[in-house]
Amino acid sequence: MATLDEVYRKFGETSEAAQLLETELGTILLTIRGAEEELFFGDKPDLAKEILTKIDKSTLGRLLKQLGNKIDSKEQLEDLFSEALKQRNRLAHSFYRQHNFKRNTDEGRDIMIQDLGTIHDVLIEAYKAALLISGIDIEKMINA
Repeated sequence: MATLDEVYRKFGETSEAAQLLETELGTILLTIRGAEEELFFGDKPDLAKEILTKIDKSTLGRLLKQLGNKIDSKEQLEDLFSEALKQRNRLAHSFYRQHNFKRNTDEGRDIMIQDLGTIHDVLIEAYKAALLISGIDIEKMINA
């Protein structure tokens, strides 16, 4: 039987996974925009700061829209990223409202932990996919 502290901890871990995904997608977008605007070899600090500020203020949904067709594997990942966005939004905006008083019973907390596990799995899979876009195969690194 899960405790309320375990539910809160799992919620935090799941929120972290969402932020890791957002950060990685932001890094990808910054790399792409930096190349497009020749920021790596030029002297355009104001433009670089403007691009970074816009990325930093972007939600997961906005980041995905900004990436648009800028990544080669976008079509293959569209369903995964769409589901990750849906789950992240549910986590941030309605998870506790949806589960309501389940937090007050052992069985309810177990259901909440299971739901958080499902959300976490989706977000981590999307994060791993984003890492692959960046050329990082985390699975290979873990299993090495």
